[in-house]
Amino acid sequence: MGPLSEKKSKFEYKTKVAPMPYWLASIKENRLYDPIKDIVRPTGNILIKGGKVVDPSQRLEAVKDVYIAGGLIKEIADDIKPERGDRVINAEELLVIPGIIDMHLHIHDLFEVTTAPAESAARDGVTVALSPGAGNTLMAPALLGAEVDRGLPIDVGVYVGAGAIYAIRASLEEKIAYFRGELPLERALQVISRNMITVTTGNLVIGIKDHMGHYISSDEQLNEVIEIADKAKLVFMSHTQDPHHAERVVDIAAGRPVHLGHMTAAACGSHGDPVEALERVNELLKRPNVTGEYVTSHLTPWRGNYEGVKIPKEAQEVAFEALKKGLVKVLVSDGQADATMKGFGDSRDNIPAILYLAEQGVLSLIDAVATMTTNVAQLLAEKTGQKWWVEKLGTLKPGARANVTIIHPAEKRQVYTIVNGQIVAFEKRIVRRGYGAGGWVTTRGILQYTGVGDLTLGGYP
Repeated sequence: MGPLSEKKSKFEYKTKVAPMPYWLASIKENRLYDPIKDIVRPTGNILIKGGKVVDPSQRLEAVKDVYIAGGLIKEIADDIKPERGDRVINAEELLVIPGIIDMHLHIHDLFEVTTAPAESAARDGVTVALSPGAGNTLMAPALLGAEVDRGLPIDVGVYVGAGAIYAIRASLEEKIAYFRGELPLERALQVISRNMITVTTGNLVIGIKDHMGHYISSDEQLNEVIEIADKAKLVFMSHTQDPHHAERVVDIAAGRPVHLGHMTAAACGSHGDPVEALERVNELLKRPNVTGEYVTSHLTPWRGNYEGVKIPKEAQEVAFEALKKGLVKVLVSDGQADATMKGFGDSRDNIPAILYLAEQGVLSLIDAVATMTTNVAQLLAEKTGQKWWVEKLGTLKPGARANVTIIHPAEKRQVYTIVNGQIVAFEKRIVRRGYGAGGWVTTRGILQYTGVGDLTLGGYP
């Protein structure tokens, strides 16, 4: 019998799949063959080909290629040729949108004991999640910041609970100075906290959250936190389930910025007639200082989920009319069903709600996508006075962070979630090598590292 290479067979197997000699490692000529050893971060450059790009920031809705390099969007064009080492995503018949920004998503409140909510949000296409736990204290940035340092798949940030602001002994002026980064450390250790980590990182928050379900604040307390948020350029968010409480907060604000959280929760019927309650909170949006948000689960055909609350069809129609008129421009999930602290909805309903609004003609596709991308970045830029939001998030313009959500439109689900240029979830499954992709979101920018997570691993001079 001759050598193996000379053996003949009457059977010949055929394939249309080309060989991959430049990509796959192998044993060749009795030696290890490593085709990508000389390519820096071979999966760091991603080419998304042939998808329908929907980018409200550019009013773009067309089939394009998107090229990602170094964690940033580098190019959008009709036909971009891949280079060696590029990871190519075939996005034909898929939607390619800026990464979903969920500015009201309960993850990692102080009593959370698992990272599952962040993972689940990534599987749902969320790239940035801002957690408004009313129980969050000034320790929250350190606790969740440590998780970021040790590896989360999405960018995260938190609002501090209003109760934590009331609890500290600092004066109003000192509290404002603290959140502006202008309070001397020596004084902060006397009036904010005796914990050096808390004092140092506690002002890395997005905003302040008032929650009448946890506690009913006095007029004086509400006036104080609204003033702090206004002067320190933080987002002030109020719980909006009871329309009477929402009206009270807006009156106390007296023209200062207020953001009404999960407004469709007013339509659950817990505080009066659902339709009348939603109409009352909608009316507040006609004031120039007031903005608001609707919960995605309430805008789907199922009008809510059993872990949150459902709203009647009549109330949903009221919400649709407000969206058509532009009174509400931002959608949120207000929840993550894997979280201990559940809200009124779930991030799994974000994509279905966006597409349902477009299908029903409530909004155009580009405007529906904007409710969880471009519009959110614009609102946060206005509230914080920081332009980086619209330059780096909610857009696919070159130079923006490479946060991208790729959607199967027919099945209304996530296919790829890309965070800071790394694939973190695929086909509703987490990609573990993407755990370090996430960063810590502040009003002044995104930190890839807070330093808290490594404090127990060694000392610093």
